[in-house]
Amino acid sequence: MKRLVESSGVEVAFREVDVVTTGTFGAMCSSGAIINVGHSDPPIKIEKAWINDVPICHPGAAVDLYIGATSMSERQRLEYGGGHVIEDLVSGKEVELKATAYGTDCYPRTQVKTRLTKDDLNQFYLLNFRNCYQRYNCAVNGSDETIYTYMGKLLPRLRNATFSGAGELNPLMNDPDYETIGIGTRIFLGGSQGYVISEGTQHDPQNSFGTIMVRGDAKQMSPEFLRGASFTGYGNTLYVGLGIPIPILNEGLAKKVAIRDEKIFTNVVDYSVPRKDRPKLAQVSYKELKSGAITVNDRKIKVSSLSSLKTARKIAGTLKSWIANGEFFLTSPVERLPVDSVFKSMRQTEGTPFVVSVMQKPVTCYADEDIRAIAERIVTRSVNHIIVVDEDEKLGGIVTSWDITRAMAEGKTALADIMTRRVVTAKPDEPLDAASRRMAQHNISALPVIDAKRKVLGIVTAEDVSKLLGR
Repeated sequence: MKRLVESSGVEVAFREVDVVTTGTFGAMCSSGAIINVGHSDPPIKIEKAWINDVPICHPGAAVDLYIGATSMSERQRLEYGGGHVIEDLVSGKEVELKATAYGTDCYPRTQVKTRLTKDDLNQFYLLNFRNCYQRYNCAVNGSDETIYTYMGKLLPRLRNATFSGAGELNPLMNDPDYETIGIGTRIFLGGSQGYVISEGTQHDPQNSFGTIMVRGDAKQMSPEFLRGASFTGYGNTLYVGLGIPIPILNEGLAKKVAIRDEKIFTNVVDYSVPRKDRPKLAQVSYKELKSGAITVNDRKIKVSSLSSLKTARKIAGTLKSWIANGEFFLTSPVERLPVDSVFKSMRQTEGTPFVVSVMQKPVTCYADEDIRAIAERIVTRSVNHIIVVDEDEKLGGIVTSWDITRAMAEGKTALADIMTRRVVTAKPDEPLDAASRRMAQHNISALPVIDAKRKVLGIVTAEDVSKLLGR
């Protein structure tokens, strides 16, 4: 369709084409499934439940359960979760259900343990609160250490970038004003047919971050288009295949579905900053993203996709064949999706402590100073950490009271021989929780606080954190 518009024009394309199919296949954490397991004998009013050791939410009556894609196994944690449970059920595998209850006169049973397949369930519906993002940020990491995120593994100092989405093949990008997509629209979902039931959570159409809420009968779905996944160091999710047919009702739609990747832009965002308003370093097109490299501040960065464009194309092609063979019928939405929604952040009634609120004035030294002088400074200033800086006050290393004690016991006199050069740091505007977690991860008790040019601004210690939490 895009080539047809480019070669023959919008009017010709409008006359010749009735429907354009779209597709996307990527990780969507806001996915899950509703199941009804039926009543046991004697009956149980489930209070807590687990499937394959994954905690399952109990949102309704006695035996209605919701499997969240990001729930983690209590035994395998980051390696197996709710997304994998959904895939196992869709694949026809047997899963183990355990449940407990407090017992009532009409539901006397207090525990149950059994094995189930999807054929044993009364209902098994995929229900995704948010899916099919119109576009997504490109993620990088500007810090000095590797971080693990829902955008995958990000190497330090902008050494790689990741992105998600199908770009010009994405359903919402081809009908950005939702002329044909709304409540009741029949769609390809997980290898079967499903429906749009609402705008998705965090729907933000004014910034081209539209989403949709969808449901479908998971008993009819295929593991080819519904896959549980684990992101290293982050957790579990579910890859969901979704496609939407767009009937070409007017020339305006014919023009919209002709959009190309070079016209679709997104922000390159630094995910090392654990804040809502992360720094935006550049804007890039999906054409650049799909090329394998982007340029940020005159620097070329390798980029990889978290989505499968190959599977997205297969979804669009499968949907086309269903329509052509009379196996899939298009539906008019009973209500259009909102185009003026505003995505709001959480209202917070309690302040969040940041590193800047607890950091102390640093005690510093230079790399050519004598160890005995550093030892005297530790005693007179009553500190356990001395930050090594250069003449511009930029971070060069760190030395602790333990380092000094060991050096003096071993007869060493050069600071350069004992200081730690690869220093784990903090930024003044990051939440104290993040700094505390970093100290625990690296088994250290202090973090030098630096700015973007590595100039030392202060130091935050485990003692500072403990005092604040104690208050």
